[in-house]
This record gives sequence, C-alpha cells and structure tokens, in this order.
Amino acid sequence: MATLLYVTCSIKPKGKSRSMMLGDWFLEKYSELNPDDRIEIIDTYKDPVQKFDCDVMNGICRMREGETLGFLSDNEQIKIAKIYESADKFAAADKYVFVTPMWNLGFPPELKMYLDTVCIPGKTFVHTENGPAGLLRGKGRRCLSIHSSGWYHHGKESDHSVPYLKSIMSFMGVEDFRTVLLEGLDAEPHMAEIYFANAMKAATKAAAEF
Repeated sequence: MATLLYVTCSIKPKGKSRSMMLGDWFLEKYSELNPDDRIEIIDTYKDPVQKFDCDVMNGICRMREGETLGFLSDNEQIKIAKIYESADKFAAADKYVFVTPMWNLGFPPELKMYLDTVCIPGKTFVHTENGPAGLLRGKGRRCLSIHSSGWYHHGKESDHSVPYLKSIMSFMGVEDFRTVLLEGLDAEPHMAEIYFANAMKAATKAAAEF
C-alpha cells in the first residue's frame, strides 16, 4: 500500500476547471487500479496553508543558530509547527500528483506557498559542504504533474510552471517526474474536444503506470 498526495490549486468550480476535470479523471482511474492505496487530498485554496512569513523565517534562522523550538515566540512556534507538519506529511508520502492551471506563465501563488512549506531543511533536504542535498533521493518517490494551459507554452523559455515543479522535486530528491499536459484549448477552440480526449487517454495511461 502506498500513500499518494494529491495537490490542487484551482479557484474554479470543478465543472469549469479543465485541470481539475482532468485530475479527477486520473484520480478515478488510479483509485480503481490501486484500491488499497491511501489518497490524501490537499486543496491549496480551501485548506489552510501556513505562509512562509517573517515569524517562520526568523524562527528557523534562530534554530539554525542553536536555539530550540521551545525558546521561540508563541507565534513562531505555532507557525513553524504547521510548516513542519506539512513537510513531514510530504516526506512520508510515496507519490505526488499536482493538478495545476497556468497563470501568467506560472502557477497560482497558493501552490508556490504550499511548496515553500514542504521544501524545508532537515525535512526534505539538507545543507552540506557541497551544497543542498535532497533527503527523498533513492527512496523511489514519484511525481506526476497534470497541467493545463489555454495556449502552447510547454518547452518554451517563457514557461515557469512544469519546469519549476520538476526542479523543486529534483531538489528534494524526487527522481521520477512525469507529466500529463492539456494545452491549446483557447488557441484552437475547434480542437478542444480532441485535445481533451487525448489528455484523458494520457491520464488513463499515467494512472496505470503510476
């Protein structure tokens, strides 16, 4: 039995969000094929995500200098505890699925805020004399990016979405990174049904192999 962390960041209702419709399709197929797996869903718009703010930064910096959590202010302790809980949950999962729309060549800010709560020293990576090292490396972790955009951006220099997510996963040591893309629905509306059908086929294949 594996634990799959399913992370979404769409503000639109499911019936209006193309990324969510594709993600739901994947999740349905994956659940059918892996009925014993544990699936944890994180909606970064609805679930409270602790922002990496001044209290968190100050507290973590003080702890790096040798102070323990108990000596921090109440606000620092509460916020850092939430950050650590998020990072621990991420580190404990076996598989990750990110369901994302493109906003202004990147992701909605809520996803970046979430990633900042899991990319934490001592939890998912460590600082070494040779630079940062991912703590999830060599553990068979897998990540699937289900990503939609109205135009064609993937593979271009202006795309700061999927390539960024891949880099962050690699930074933490997640070596198996896969992608299901849904592009061009606004660029070519007359092809929308075909593009969506092709993406659904790709999602079905990903569910079987993930």
